Amino acid sequence: MTHAIRPDRVATLPPRERILDAAEELFEREGIKNVTVQAIAERASTTKMAVYRHFDTKDALVVEWLRIRAATYRAAFDAHEAAHPDDPRAQITGIARWVADRLGAASHRGCVFVNSIAELPDPQHPARRLIAEHKRAQARRLVELCTRAGVPDPEQVAAELTFLLEGAEVTAQNGSIEEVGDRLVRMVGALLQRS
Repeated sequence: MTHAIRPDRVATLPPRERILDAAEELFEREGIKNVTVQAIAERASTTKMAVYRHFDTKDALVVEWLRIRAATYRAAFDAHEAAHPDDPRAQITGIARWVADRLGAASHRGCVFVNSIAELPDPQHPARRLIAEHKRAQARRLVELCTRAGVPDPEQVAAELTFLLEGAEVTAQNGSIEEVGDRLVRMVGALLQRS
């Protein structure tokens, strides 16, 4: 998916992809609660009825959008694992670099998962449950990498890595510190070197 629908792309995409592209652009720019199904339909050059043919509810559309975003993170972990199959420290550093490189392109609203949690206060909301499972899976993967890297107390180091990775996204959004990406990579490197 893209962060903005290019007009030349709209006509070539199947309706479901146009709807998802439009939803992503609008949710990231305006937030989930502020975006109507009608606005998504208009942005996708389709009808509200067509949106509901592909997604039973707006909530179902939100869940699918977040599922795709979570898959992007899993794919990044997979790519770094494939690039460095026997070097878990290089995998961790690669993930940190991947997050750092994305900070400049991130929505001005910040992390989509954090924003979605803020907008959907019910912990039983399907999107909240998806986010919670995504974050648990990511934490388990970091613990596994830390264990394979032989660091003492892999759960603690994985928690520290999580704080660094997620904190970098929030810090980049609020603009309080310069060179967030480079600092993130250096801090992850220092943490791994200490461990």
